[in-house]
Amino acid sequence: MPVAGRGIFDKELLDRCISCGFCLPACPTYALTGEETSSPRGRITLMRALEAGDLAADDSTLAEESSFCLGCRACETVCPAGVEYGQLLEQWRDHQWSGRNRPWIARALMALVSRPGLLRLQGLVRRHARGRGGKAGPDGPAPGRQPVRQPAEQPAEQSAESSGPPVSLMLGCVERGLYPEVSRAVRQLCPEVDVPARQGCCGALHAHNGDSGTGARLARALGEDLPGTVLTTAGGCAAHLAHHLGRDRVRELSQYLDDRSYRPAGQVTVDGRRARAALQDSCHLRNGLGVTRPPRELIAEVADYVELPGAGTCCGAAGTYAMLRPADSRKVLDPKVREIEAADVDYVVTVNPGCLRQVRQGLRRARSRAKAVHLAEFLAMAEPSAADRLDSAPGAAGPAGA
Repeated sequence: MPVAGRGIFDKELLDRCISCGFCLPACPTYALTGEETSSPRGRITLMRALEAGDLAADDSTLAEESSFCLGCRACETVCPAGVEYGQLLEQWRDHQWSGRNRPWIARALMALVSRPGLLRLQGLVRRHARGRGGKAGPDGPAPGRQPVRQPAEQPAEQSAESSGPPVSLMLGCVERGLYPEVSRAVRQLCPEVDVPARQGCCGALHAHNGDSGTGARLARALGEDLPGTVLTTAGGCAAHLAHHLGRDRVRELSQYLDDRSYRPAGQVTVDGRRARAALQDSCHLRNGLGVTRPPRELIAEVADYVELPGAGTCCGAAGTYAMLRPADSRKVLDPKVREIEAADVDYVVTVNPGCLRQVRQGLRRARSRAKAVHLAEFLAMAEPSAADRLDSAPGAAGPAGA
């Protein structure tokens, strides 16, 4: 039902919801509570009441539900009316979380990532990938990882790619500090990429925490700092950047490798057998960009792929959610950990640093034998070592005494 009111929300977006209820089964928080107000339809009803002035901004239900929502956008994939719930949630939090109403943890993180100098300092300690593409980085291979070769036979269009538009690897705010081995693995898999030193935050953190204006500005600034195609290893960042820079400009790692027809040269093994591996989808990559096939196919190239029943549902990380609402975050994660244990997999592969942190912590608490790893690292594990490449090269000398 159309509403007129205070200008908090985009009227066309808000009016699009027909309250059909298709979103309810897709919503993780509705699954936890069974409460209408904790569903996308219920929250849109609250948004309409706020817009019309029927609820005050400091209403306790508004405050609770704007925070309780994971922002996973699973509702968008089943909505027959095409409601862009993610955009509505950003507008809601822009209003609800303005100024001192924003959670202090979110304020602190946003202040940190808004300073490119502080982000770059992480590289001095954590030694993420840096430097020009096509050259060995100063870091060397990640500990325990094997140097990677490109496929022996490359399509013509792939071999010509090095002379095409540049590809810039986005390091990411969280990833460059917590998981620098991910960017090093990308440089091994894709030596043609550049890693510009001057890059800040993409703005996704701001957009999801009540400052979408700054989020848009940071995305555009990053687009100016990173020439050519922006390659990212974070599904959430990919969706945010694609919204502001255009989908043709942004590629998540699995998309990029799929575009290049990349195929790993080896396989991941455990105790002499082919590893069993599952995927935890990135919500924004899956629900926002519709990317589901490439990471699964890449994993299946190097391991026995196992589809988890809840692979496409949120793990509870949801950006800052795991820090703002740790108890609810764990309630979302625990069933997924039980699925992983039941599947008896060796690895759970992720395509987002927040998911990596969340799943890794859940597996550690459960004392699981399964290990969480980023897709870039997992594919790097499948590549032969430098010695193997030398021994298998045409004309290479055989073992001594042969």
